[in-house]
Amino acid sequence: MDDFERKTLDDIERFGCSVMHILAEGDLPPFSYSVGITKTSAAPEVVVIGLTQQVAHAIINEYNGRVRAGEVFRAGERHAGFVKGFEVALVKVGEEFYREYFGYDIWLYEGTSFDVLQIVYPDRSGVWPWQAEANGAFRSRQPVLRGTQ
Repeated sequence: MDDFERKTLDDIERFGCSVMHILAEGDLPPFSYSVGITKTSAAPEVVVIGLTQQVAHAIINEYNGRVRAGEVFRAGERHAGFVKGFEVALVKVGEEFYREYFGYDIWLYEGTSFDVLQIVYPDRSGVWPWQAEANGAFRSRQPVLRGTQ
């Protein structure tokens, strides 16, 4: 086990999760995801795509705090309190995205036996990335990782 893996496990023990930040690369926008929430709270892990590390980290910490307090989140629901002035939508991430996006979760859980919810936010006009009126740049900045199965 290397130092980063030890720090990840320490963060999970201390805070209930660790947050991984992945920089933009090629066509892939930046994203952040949780590691350990399933282990500590029996709730799905989460991913946020296309936001700054600071904002994404705050959103993931909000989710982690709320599930640790007993709140239950399910795919298809919308919730306030994550992004000021807007609700967010929760989308179940398809397992076909796990290897590309969730390497440390796969490491922690020794496979893909965990669920992930994507926390999806609308643009400043309240348009969701799956709506016809969403512009291409917004869609590219926040791809929705909904499963095809």
